[in-house]
Amino acid sequence: MSKHRAGFVNIIGNPNVGKSTLMNALVGEKLSIVTAKAQTTRHRIMGIVNGEDYQIVYSDTPGILKPGYRLQKNMMNFVETAIGDADIILYVTDTVEKSDKNEDYIKKLQKIDAPVVLVINKIDISTQEKVVELMQWWKEQLPQAVIIPVSAQEKFNLESVFDEILSRLPEFPAWFDKDAFTDKNLRFFASEIIREKILLNYGEEIPYSCQVEIEAFHEGEDRYEISAVIYVMRDSQKGIIIGKGGAALKKVGTEARMEMEDFFQKKVFLRTFVKVDPDWRESRKELRKFGYED
Repeated sequence: MSKHRAGFVNIIGNPNVGKSTLMNALVGEKLSIVTAKAQTTRHRIMGIVNGEDYQIVYSDTPGILKPGYRLQKNMMNFVETAIGDADIILYVTDTVEKSDKNEDYIKKLQKIDAPVVLVINKIDISTQEKVVELMQWWKEQLPQAVIIPVSAQEKFNLESVFDEILSRLPEFPAWFDKDAFTDKNLRFFASEIIREKILLNYGEEIPYSCQVEIEAFHEGEDRYEISAVIYVMRDSQKGIIIGKGGAALKKVGTEARMEMEDFFQKKVFLRTFVKVDPDWRESRKELRKFGYED
């Protein structure tokens, strides 16, 4: 009988290289928000893939950035923790970004003990010559890494990533129940779905000034009843979120409810409210309440 393998595969990289798209594709569930805006992922989110003799615990992490306020500082702490406790690092770059962006993280990867699988994403929007050139460049930077070109969007060459991970997983019992597919609860996903709709529906600074809190989450016989508060930092932002005659907020609520019903496989009754909290991105107490600080 073959030994059981299990381990933490932590996904890191710069913003907008497709980390969340990659994790969702590898897990087969939409666990992480995916939009074209930077800083979409704020938390560390785990997606669990189970087989008879293995368990892969993927972690999606926020994109690497230089913090401008306490929230971003805490987001980068999630990245540091992910580098520290990984059995395997899945470093994601793409065919668009400058290869030497955030050189300090490349230096960290050069010194790391854990195996590194380096994924070059978005090859579907590049040329073969460019991809070969990038693979060569990365091989010089990280000689110990396995380099795999993929398209997460098109789900191309992901089985190569899976095979590499499986071959490097340590022999270990499962960390989570075999029927678990994430470490987050349904309340978390309800708040993330609303936040995704805000990212998609509003421009400029609005999405970065918003936080969603689920105040009530009740499971009835035939539906979930959910009350959500959208926090913004200024009165003017509250006006933009609500929109003329409440139209903008209604659109966000409808889109979020439809996606929740699809995700939860149950009817959802959703109420949304908007409140102003000027300090939430800097306040330790508020960040703790929203799950960004221990």
